[in-house]
Amino acid sequence: MSASILAVDDSASLRMAIKIALTGAGYKVTEASDGQDGLGKANAERFDLILTDLNMPNMDGLSMIREIRKGTLQTGVPILFLTTESDDAVKAEAKAAGATGWLVKPFVPDQLLRVVGKVLSR
Repeated sequence: MSASILAVDDSASLRMAIKIALTGAGYKVTEASDGQDGLGKANAERFDLILTDLNMPNMDGLSMIREIRKGTLQTGVPILFLTTESDDAVKAEAKAAGATGWLVKPFVPDQLLRVVGKVLSR
């Protein structure tokens, strides 16, 4: 059975790039257009991994992570933060919110696959 991944980003082109890379490697990908959409999907179905952007309309990635971590459906599920921010303070804030790790954008598909594979093999 392939891993199920929730990809949350307000950029349709980035969601498409993530989906192409991950489905090509055999993963099942569900897309969400912002944090609010992502939270709704995370509250309805358990995923093996969640990828999220930081800056999005309606609900940002940090707020979404905090809300997901309050619930039990995604307990133990790794959450990777995808961001253009490489500042240590942002990374620390993401970790405090419950993020497992982060990947700085822009990234190439091989980087994404390597990080996803590493996180899922834990």
